[in-house]
Amino acid sequence: MKPRIEKKTAIKIIGINMTLFLMLVGLIYINKTVFRPTFNETHMAQILTGSFPNFIAAFLISLCAVNPVIIRKPRFGRLIVYSGALLTMLVLILDESESIGASKLYDINDIAGSILGSLLAVLTYEYLSHRQKRKSEI
Repeated sequence: MKPRIEKKTAIKIIGINMTLFLMLVGLIYINKTVFRPTFNETHMAQILTGSFPNFIAAFLISLCAVNPVIIRKPRFGRLIVYSGALLTMLVLILDESESIGASKLYDINDIAGSILGSLLAVLTYEYLSHRQKRKSEI
């Protein structure tokens, strides 16, 4: 890992994380205003549109830890990504179980969405890391 981060690299990391944040806000808004009213006829669609905000929040927030690790390649990158995903998942589960934030009702599907989102972020990191190693070997 480089001792000092270059300005270009810092701007790249911040830009990608800001894009992830904007995607998070936009996708949750679209889900609330378009998908929930449109797809509320079946029970399965209600479950999917109801737990989507937790899933996408866990996924995109966890990707904010993946982004700098992939770009900078620190020594303990895997630990950083796994810890970030676990922390994100635990905060979202705590929010769901204690009703301290956005969630007002306890829903097991939201907890499952949080777990799946964090797991998908870890799998995305593993895929990108593996692909990066293969490119460097060629």
